[in-house]
Amino acid sequence: MTSPSIAAQLAALPDMPLDRLWSLWDQHFARRPPRVNRRYLESRLAYRLQELAYGGLPKAIKEQLADCGERLSKIKVGRGAEVRLMPGTVLIREWDEREYRVTVTADGLYELEGQHYKSLSAAAKAITGTHWSGPAFFGLKRGRR
Repeated sequence: MTSPSIAAQLAALPDMPLDRLWSLWDQHFARRPPRVNRRYLESRLAYRLQELAYGGLPKAIKEQLADCGERLSKIKVGRGAEVRLMPGTVLIREWDEREYRVTVTADGLYELEGQHYKSLSAAAKAITGTHWSGPAFFGLKRGRR
């Protein structure tokens, strides 16, 4: 038996019982969303089904869209300067009479003394032993005028 076309699968989502929708969700995603909203589940599943069938957006396009959204949106989110740092950028910070160098890697991580961190804040915590905003610690936050 052949599987239904993508169009048929998408058309079936709005009429699908919620337990079946969750079952489909669990097949495609590692964890469930914190807030349950049927329209969100349907739209996210529809995107995922099409992504698997036709391929997803290239990474460069995703990054470009995220950057455009961040620059043009009137809604400001928690993403800041660290998102726009180019690979190879070296951030230098003196702390406790010692100089630290953090390098932005090609895969978007931050390297400090051979260790890799997922965020600048994690690198700042490794340096100071306490939680810091990474962009603030490295002097990347813009001052308010």
